Parts: sequence; structure tokens; C-alpha cells
Amino acid sequence: MALYPAPTAAPAPDTPGASAGSPGVGSPGAPTHMNSAPARRRAGLARGALAALAPALVGLVALLVWQLVTQGGAVNTYLLPTPGQVAHSFFSALQSGLFVRYGATTLAESLVGFALGAAVALPLGYAIARSRALAAALEPYLAASQAIPAVALAPLLMLWLPIGLAPIAALCALIVFFPAAVNTTLGFRTLDHEVVDAARIDGAGAWSLLRYIEAPLALPTILAGLRTSLTLSITGAVVGEFVLSDQGLGGLLIIARGNFDAPLVFATLIALAILATALYGAARLIEWLLVYLEA
Repeated sequence: MALYPAPTAAPAPDTPGASAGSPGVGSPGAPTHMNSAPARRRAGLARGALAALAPALVGLVALLVWQLVTQGGAVNTYLLPTPGQVAHSFFSALQSGLFVRYGATTLAESLVGFALGAAVALPLGYAIARSRALAAALEPYLAASQAIPAVALAPLLMLWLPIGLAPIAALCALIVFFPAAVNTTLGFRTLDHEVVDAARIDGAGAWSLLRYIEAPLALPTILAGLRTSLTLSITGAVVGEFVLSDQGLGGLLIIARGNFDAPLVFATLIALAILATALYGAARLIEWLLVYLEA
């Protein structure tokens, strides 16, 4: 008769409440909830530091390559000055007030042009979004207007408007107008119709609907278009200065080119980049404040 061994009892767990086969504290299968949150925080800080340092590292690499190319004689410094020459020219122009004087003119032209373009683009974009007939009548012309370079209209603006700020501001307004109008139309067309219809059922009039429902919902898209337009206004001002006057940073570029002063050309381009970046940052700050106040 075959004898079978009697089943042996499972060993008692070392800790109270632990079941057989379940991982104990410190075993490879144990949960690590207490350590996961700090690890995620450290990983987030590392990613943030990397994101902040990446542009600086790219810039340093570019400057190093630039210095090596010019110092090694691969390119004549007459055509491509060294970073040191550009930095010296930049700070000299800054200390002498050259950038402040010329930059103030460019800034005034761009802001006036932006205001003019936005004053036309915002109501027209809203009207196009609300009227299918108006959209069908005007949208083809808005699209066709982008096929004509703005600089080609500069001679007409010089004939029609007095010499000075007016033609350059008008050229800026033409460049600013299209992205502001398109984003405004898009913002009002993509509203949640259920929310708008519910407000109408509750008795909201046209003005109340625009003020408390439509405008806040469309505001992020509209502000994105205005932010882009504000940055482009610097481009419009410089193009206008190239064609219509010798003022502003565009005029300074013409002067530096005429004097074969390559370091000043590069320094002026850096000043333009700083001015455009400052306007972009100011637009982002205003956008954040408006969204925060609406919330």
C-alpha cells in the first residue's frame, strides 16, 4: 500500500497580518509609494533644469563655433566679425545712447502700427465669424491680400501719407492685421455652441453674451493672434524704415552697412532680437493677467 507524505503546514509569516506568498517590507515586490513622490519631484526638477539650460548650452556652442571659425581664418572678419567685436560694438552703441535713440523710434512705429491693425482686425474678425454673408464676401480678399508683399505697397503709402511716422505705421498695420483677424475669427467660430445657446435661453442679450460668454471663451485664441502680431510689428517697422526713411533700427542698419561696419550690423540685429523678445514677453504677461482676471 502506497503511503503519501502528509501535507506540511505553511510557515507562519514573520510579521503580523502578512499572508503566505505576499511580499514583505523591503522585498523586491514591495510597493514603494513612500519613495515614488520624492523621485518624481527630483525627476521633474531635473527636467526643468535641463529645459532651462538647453538654450544656454546651444548658444554657448554656437558662440564657440563662431569664434573658432573667425579666429582660425576660415572666414574674413571683415565679413564675419568675431563675437568679441560684436559685443564691443553692442555695448559701445548702448552706452552712447545710439540704440536707445534709434530703438525708441522703431518701438513707437511698431506700437502705433499694432494698435491700428488690431483696432481694425478685432471687430472685423468678430463680424466675419458671426456673418456667413460677410465671411463669403471678405475672406477671399483677405487671403489674396497675403499674396501681395507688404513692402510692395510702400511706394503707395509714401504717396498717400505724409513722410514720417504715418506710412511706416500703416505698413506695420498691414502686417499686423492678418494674423489678428484670422485668430479672432477662429476664436469666435470654435466656441461651444451649447454654452452659447444655454446663455441665450437664460435671456442673455447680444452685448451680455459677448461680454460674459463669447469674449472670455475666445480670449486665449485672440490673445495668441495679438501676441504674434505684436512681434511681427517689429518686422513691419524695420521694413518700413528700409524703404520709407532712415530712422529707427532699420535706418541704423542702413548706416552701418554704408560704413561697412559689420560689427554694428550684427549688434543692431541683436538689439532688434532683444526688442522683439521683450515685446513678446510683455504680451505673454498681459495675456496671463487677462486670463487670470477673467478666471
